[in-house]
Amino acid sequence: MMLAQSPAHGAKALALSAAATFAQLVKWHRLYEWANRPLMRLAEMQPVTAAWWRERRKQPGDFLYLALGDSTAQGIGASSPGRSYVGQLADRIEAHLGEPIAVTNLGVSGAPSNLCARDQLPRAAKVLARHSPDLVTLDIGANDIAQWDPRAFHRNLSAILDALPDHTIVGEVPSFHLPWNDRRVREANRILRTIAADRGLAVVPIYEATRARGVRGILTEFAEDAFHPNDRGYEIWADAFWPVVRARIDALAQQRAN
Repeated sequence: MMLAQSPAHGAKALALSAAATFAQLVKWHRLYEWANRPLMRLAEMQPVTAAWWRERRKQPGDFLYLALGDSTAQGIGASSPGRSYVGQLADRIEAHLGEPIAVTNLGVSGAPSNLCARDQLPRAAKVLARHSPDLVTLDIGANDIAQWDPRAFHRNLSAILDALPDHTIVGEVPSFHLPWNDRRVREANRILRTIAADRGLAVVPIYEATRARGVRGILTEFAEDAFHPNDRGYEIWADAFWPVVRARIDALAQQRAN
């Protein structure tokens, strides 16, 4: 089990995030720039995480894992990209199978559902034309919440899932622990579950897994920007995904044995 950060560090991150929000509201630019530094530092990591996953794609393996999503797939906020939920799932799969696996992570930091459909689906189509991935995961929607449009989200998510294999595993939008966003998040997850159920797809309860962490999770399982998970926060995501992922792996092994 990974160690969480201290509650004091979490409290500091929350205070800076609140200060940045206040400064933005009152147009206090100097305060905003100062308080927003943790977010900017993580934003600067985006090219690094993308390069890390491009390099990871070169590792061969008989088992292929294809992931789509946003910054949580990339691992923004983790100590390394391999500590994202995608990376932690890959580690668990390798341990379960006893061999290396191939991973293609198409996640893009900051991507809402429309950009996932526009940018990641064409790249996924190229992978699917060459290979039949053994595992496909998708977690998208957190970046839709700020400019929430339920009809657009329904349209985008439907298009994404129609283009992916019928064994794709779909993660919910996480809890932001913010009451003013919670209604939108719950609506997004109702839409997500309905679309997934219509296609017979498994849904991972990320919302409940993150919401259940409560105040201690808020203080210890987020990165310095008080938004992205840290290593321990991503472990919570991986724990939620793992039973469904393991069931998929075991079902494949049973099929191949027969």
